[in-house]
Amino acid sequence: MGKLEGQVAIITGASRGIGQAIAKTFGEEGSEVIVNYLKQKKQAEKVVKQIQKKGGKGSSIQADVANQTSVGQMVKQVIDRFGKCDILVNNAGIMYRAKPLSFTDTETEAMLETNVKGVINCTKAIAPEMIKKGSGKIINISSIAGVGIATLGTTTYAATKAAVDTLTKRFALELGSYGINVNAIAPGVVKTDLILKGMEPSKVDDFIKYCEDASMLHRIGEPQDIANVACFLASDKSNFMTGQIITVDGGRKDFLSHSL
Repeated sequence: MGKLEGQVAIITGASRGIGQAIAKTFGEEGSEVIVNYLKQKKQAEKVVKQIQKKGGKGSSIQADVANQTSVGQMVKQVIDRFGKCDILVNNAGIMYRAKPLSFTDTETEAMLETNVKGVINCTKAIAPEMIKKGSGKIINISSIAGVGIATLGTTTYAATKAAVDTLTKRFALELGSYGINVNAIAPGVVKTDLILKGMEPSKVDDFIKYCEDASMLHRIGEPQDIANVACFLASDKSNFMTGQIITVDGGRKDFLSHSL
């Protein structure tokens, strides 16, 4: 029996990257997986097929996490079909790179809407259902950018992830008495499209080399590294943990320097 047998999980932004790895891992561990996507319908359906191919259960639902009505409709579909939702992974996120102080209003608003408001919308929509059954696991995907490490050109993104950390702690406080655990994972550099988006191709290799050198393990992360921790937080093994921000960054040496 898998660690998440009989559980129903919504994973936002699960058509690729970290979200995809979490969805597939949860499926392997016995969870009914709802693969949320915004635009990548074919990719989301591909993830569902990969889950099913390994004997898991999954389905895809389109919803814009930045839109409260859209999120409400997604949650209603899940509750109408399965009668409950045990796990919410707030993974959907976007990042724009820009020279210092040159972010456009559109880019800033998009990051705030998805990275911050998206977490609020999804948590508000699912919390009443978890309160009804007296339990639930909410896992937010943050970033080490929000706790001390930030690549040049990602200032606004870092601010949104710092907000996610605060929301994690505050929601843990608000929901703890109802048996709901709220934790976050702060990944370091992970091999996904999000990390390399907007970076000049000529600088990619140097950036990866820098990150490998900054890691005590001398490598950058894989999506599966984050999925493994998410699986732990979603399982009964984490029942006495809440309000925590778990850093998964391969032991970034430059992060340690900030805490000395």
